[in-house]
Amino acid sequence: MPDALSESQRLLAQLRFPCGDVPEPGDIKNVAPGIHWLRMPLPFQLNHINLWLIEEKDGWTIVDTGINSQDTRALWEKIFAEKLQGKPVVRVIGTHLHPDHIGLAGWLCEKWSAPLYMTLGEYMSAQAARNDFVESEETRAEHVKRNGVPAERIANFHRHKGGYAKGVVPLPTSYRRMIHAHPIIIGGHRWDVIVGRGHAPEHASLWCPELNVMIAGDQVLPKISTNVGVWPNEPLADALTWFLDGFSRFRRLPADALVLPSHGFPFIGLHTRLDQLVAHHDARLNDMELAIARMGPNGATAWDMVPVLFPRHLDNNQIVFAFGETLAHLHCLETRARVKRNLVDGVYRFTALADLNAQPPADDTDGVVMDIGQT
Repeated sequence: MPDALSESQRLLAQLRFPCGDVPEPGDIKNVAPGIHWLRMPLPFQLNHINLWLIEEKDGWTIVDTGINSQDTRALWEKIFAEKLQGKPVVRVIGTHLHPDHIGLAGWLCEKWSAPLYMTLGEYMSAQAARNDFVESEETRAEHVKRNGVPAERIANFHRHKGGYAKGVVPLPTSYRRMIHAHPIIIGGHRWDVIVGRGHAPEHASLWCPELNVMIAGDQVLPKISTNVGVWPNEPLADALTWFLDGFSRFRRLPADALVLPSHGFPFIGLHTRLDQLVAHHDARLNDMELAIARMGPNGATAWDMVPVLFPRHLDNNQIVFAFGETLAHLHCLETRARVKRNLVDGVYRFTALADLNAQPPADDTDGVVMDIGQT
């Protein structure tokens, strides 16, 4: 088997990266007519986010904002002072609710008296998360316990309480709603809203046919597979199925579209990348099904399956995202009638429905590292 690094290089070689080097902190880089790339730091293992400035006749539209931090604010102030040509910000767009994407949306909207554009699912979910209305500690504990997390590890899943509000300043109390397939005009061009699910409730990507450019957010990333998880407030969600089904919306776009992702480099090769992601998740589903079959008639819990999906050391922060991702794969297997869920002594156990050969799971990762960071 090829090692993970060489396989990753092989997959990346199937894409084209036409935009060159990353813009320096506080700088912007033109990547398409009227569209500028900037990058902000993140204090996580995934250490950056790409943001986008689109030039309007009388101002600028910002797409995604960065996390709420002094470093990010200082870099924005530098851009405002040096790069906007004296024109104001007239609109802020948030692709989805995660802190690296809308952490400073409220600050930017207030500073520029600009409206916030989001989908309904993202705006309302963000408001709920920021005000700690999403789930209680009891709900969280019951969810992880029912999926096999040992009692002594449950406390790890409570560490994130209040973390969202630290990364996201208060959002505006009103917003402009984006709806799937309803276009909006940005920079004098029509941009179609493409809603995807699985990574977030109603993640908005933006597609401009005239420019052959898609601002992808976290839906299609060039190197990593974005986190797709199941969370305590929606414990039976089939997030991975929703995520993969949404690819049909992106396959309608031209194969040579310039994709502007939130992490990594702008690239060309959309259809190829979708194929890679499907193959990656199919391989992980196969590994999990086989591992469950080898567990025998008692099956396995979601907690048992975490090291199958993530065969490496995970810190206390990563384990939370890895557990959600593992559940998403198990629920997808259940939807595909490849495993059956049983409640045994208050804990869900999954058993394989096919009689599989007892062979070890594949040890390669298709060169695609799952993002279990903060996106």
